[in-house]
Amino acid sequence: MRAILYAFLAAVFYAVNIPLSKLLLKSVGPTAMAALLYLGAGIGVGALSLFDVRGRKSSAPLTRGDLPFVIGMIVLDIAAPILLMLGIRYGSAANASLLGNFEIVATTVIALVLFKEAVSARLWSAIALITVASAILSLEGSESFRFSYGSLLVLLATVCWGFENNCTRRISTKSTYEIVVLKGMFSGAGALIVAFVVREPMPDLPHIGAVLLLDFVAYGLSIFLYVRAQSVLGAAKTSAYYAVAPFAGVLLSFAILGERFSGRFFAALAVMIAGAALVVIDTLITRHEHPHQHVFSHCHGGAIHEHTVEHRHAHDHCPGPEKHTHHHPLAQLEAIADGGTKNP
Repeated sequence: MRAILYAFLAAVFYAVNIPLSKLLLKSVGPTAMAALLYLGAGIGVGALSLFDVRGRKSSAPLTRGDLPFVIGMIVLDIAAPILLMLGIRYGSAANASLLGNFEIVATTVIALVLFKEAVSARLWSAIALITVASAILSLEGSESFRFSYGSLLVLLATVCWGFENNCTRRISTKSTYEIVVLKGMFSGAGALIVAFVVREPMPDLPHIGAVLLLDFVAYGLSIFLYVRAQSVLGAAKTSAYYAVAPFAGVLLSFAILGERFSGRFFAALAVMIAGAALVVIDTLITRHEHPHQHVFSHCHGGAIHEHTVEHRHAHDHCPGPEKHTHHHPLAQLEAIADGGTKNP
């Protein structure tokens, strides 16, 4: 129950980012805001790592071979939050919260095209529903067929994060603390350089403190709780609980900003909920593998020889401690014993 609570809190803490950023953008420029948000995450998680020595030592450090993915992650994390802050400034916070789900579409399609990852029928259906909902939110009105610039900027941010997720996935087995600190410090510094180049004025100290505090909660603390929940629940269940984040963002936008929702928004919300539900179902119904042995005997040279062959099977249901058997014809077992790579 504690791990489930951590997962929900991680989602809620992240959800406060968009409505509170909308408020702070009245006094802070979008590029400076993006820079401070990521710097806050890097500083906050770096401080947390000092108190979690065991956690820092339990994962392998990044190596030189990871450098291309690390650079890609940092560059994309400079562009994405700037686009998001611009989208929040010119659009509604509720729309931006819901459009965050388009990151699922971008991540999945990029993983399919560039890395040849398999996509299930359920996930394709979810992608279609989320895309339709995003299109509804991006139109300013059916009578004008004009696109909302704020929504389009948020969608561009999610595409950047889709590429960034695929870069991060290549190094996800390495130290979480190293990844988050590098992402926060270097992406934040990069966005800060952009702010100086475009001559965006820096906020005063009270607003800097407010943005850093927001980012420590919305990014740093959210990531920390997510990792803690994942260590108990596993990746699939944790991401399923975390899927409430966009919808929590909508409720917070209503509560904090008092935004009014149109009929078009509620139509998009219904379609988006259906798409998100399919993502959760697809996430929970994961493939798992387990090793097991086959023992068979045959006659050879006048003597009986017994062979033990171990290989793996994948199953399309949630992993558990259940015990089950598989029956194979002798010819298939001999093929495995001879070094066959497939699992008949």
